[in-house]
Amino acid sequence: MAEIPQPSVAPLSQTPDAPDLSDLLACPQCDAVYRAVQPAAGERAVCARCHTVLIAPRRQAGQRLIAVSLAVVVLVIAATVTPFLGIEVGGRSHSSSILDAALAFSASGLLIGLSLAVAAVIVFIPVLRALLLIYVLTPVVLNRPPAPGAIHAFRLTETLRPWSMAEIFAIGCAVALVKIADLAEVHLGPAFWMFSGLVILLVVQDTFMCRYSVWKSLER
Repeated sequence: MAEIPQPSVAPLSQTPDAPDLSDLLACPQCDAVYRAVQPAAGERAVCARCHTVLIAPRRQAGQRLIAVSLAVVVLVIAATVTPFLGIEVGGRSHSSSILDAALAFSASGLLIGLSLAVAAVIVFIPVLRALLLIYVLTPVVLNRPPAPGAIHAFRLTETLRPWSMAEIFAIGCAVALVKIADLAEVHLGPAFWMFSGLVILLVVQDTFMCRYSVWKSLER
């Protein structure tokens, strides 16, 4: 197949009969197969069929990902132990943390599983992914051999990525605040702002991530 008609994108040639499978790259969206060519830093390689970004190397991306992952861990821990929201109505006030909101249904034995699942997707899974990324990327950044089990650890971070739903929780909170704003006085706690920053950092984390480059580093 001809080169991708993108002026600032490295070319990928589609090679269905290439003998060396290690040089092939499949688009995760449309399954088109290409021979991978590493673009220069700042350039991107995209799929000619669906325009999904396949390779996007960035300078010092590993250091930035480690820094973002550390910030994610700190923010999640801090946000779980400080008040998230406070509600005052009729002279009564009540405040709750993120874990309080996640475990709100734990009083009912039938809904304990639901409470644990909510806590996992908004707290534990983001922290686990961040810790695994630090474990995987630290030796790579230091130009050392990959850590034991790094390939399995990175594969686990990719498996858990759809289940990290901190941003979904933030959207749900925004909808709830709009509905109760006319019924009670709402106070935003420090954990609310920490969690807002956390959502932004999770987006930045996925933006910096070039999975092709990480896999190649682990294979070497």
